[in-house]
Amino acid sequence: MANIRIIRRRIKSAQNIAQITKAMEMVAASKMKKAQDQALLGKPYAEKIYQAVRELGSHIEKKFHPLLSAGNPEGKILVVLISTNKGLCGGLNTNLFRMVQKEWKAKDIDFVSVGKKGESFIIRTGKSLIADFSQKTPFVENVPALAKTLVDGFIAGTYKEIYLAYNTFMTALKQIPTKKVILPLSAFEEVEAKPEIRFSEFVIEPNISDILENLLPHYLENQIRTAIYEAEASEHSSRMIAMKNATDAALDFVDGLTLMYNKARQEKITYEIADIVTARIAVE
Repeated sequence: MANIRIIRRRIKSAQNIAQITKAMEMVAASKMKKAQDQALLGKPYAEKIYQAVRELGSHIEKKFHPLLSAGNPEGKILVVLISTNKGLCGGLNTNLFRMVQKEWKAKDIDFVSVGKKGESFIIRTGKSLIADFSQKTPFVENVPALAKTLVDGFIAGTYKEIYLAYNTFMTALKQIPTKKVILPLSAFEEVEAKPEIRFSEFVIEPNISDILENLLPHYLENQIRTAIYEAEASEHSSRMIAMKNATDAALDFVDGLTLMYNKARQEKITYEIADIVTARIAVE
């Protein structure tokens, strides 16, 4: 009897867990739709700004704008690590951190974290954390302050290269850890663009230098904002799949416990019947 009570209690616990993970799966699915739309709708715009800055920047002398220069060769590397504030999203953060460990092994690299999980990772691995932007949510509200921090550090010569490290949203089942250089602009790889969409062939007024002067700050904020949207879509997608797997595992566990419970109950009934028959024979 005690064994049956224990099994019944475990079944109830597993059912409660399944209900919780199912609710978390539904919440993540609803958030994923909004985050996915933001990430996918912003991609073409971010790509065009990226292309415009790269093309226009190649038509002026780099000395006319500090962001177009090669930077201070004696400076350090700065990495902006965009992770999540919460867990329960499968191996999303683990895969991202593994990529960061592989790409930036040197100890003299500075990090800026966006997400408490990334902050904990940087501190735990003994890396240099100079700033954290995890407190204010949603993370996109940190974009202006974050962009200013990066630009100030680059112009001052503290950093020679600045990277973004985040998860790129591909599908609900696939998120890819990504590193992307955003400064200096001279580090961009030259990619041949299609002739019909070359920005340099348009008539630009007043001139390319003035356009870039206003476009570059917007470009930086846009690249950071797009990376945050990609990371958020990846987070909710990964959490939805993780919670679905947890729900399925809990329900499978309930099925196994139910079978054990039925066997134990059947065994108990069989013993009781055998006791009754034995007692009747003894009386007779």
